[in-house]
Amino acid sequence: MRTTAKRRLLIVAGTLCTGLGIIGIFVPILPTTPFLLLAAACYMRSSERFYRWLTSNRVFGAYVRNYIEGRGMPLRIKVFTILLLWLAIGLSITFAVESLVIRIVLVSIAVGVTVHIVLIRKRVEAPEK
Repeated sequence: MRTTAKRRLLIVAGTLCTGLGIIGIFVPILPTTPFLLLAAACYMRSSERFYRWLTSNRVFGAYVRNYIEGRGMPLRIKVFTILLLWLAIGLSITFAVESLVIRIVLVSIAVGVTVHIVLIRKRVEAPEK
């Protein structure tokens, strides 16, 4: 594959993954982190400008950088994320899903995501001034 075509394909894939990652912030079943990390990988191999935009974005740039660099997550963010996850899954199971199979799948996803978040290294936050 020619370099230009490969570069363009990676930019399109990175942009699609970024979009899916952003949607995943609001939709608990769609995982945010893998999509943003995949977008970072695509951008890293195709466009320094897009990669810099993703990793310096004010909304999720620090999150992506910290994850890539292995710095971990602050405990309060872990707790907030897990509570929000279980709230969204619980509301979905209670009000939006009637199928037992889908309810089991939702709980399984929530358990998997919870385990993943708990296993991420805890980052000590700097004291506020």
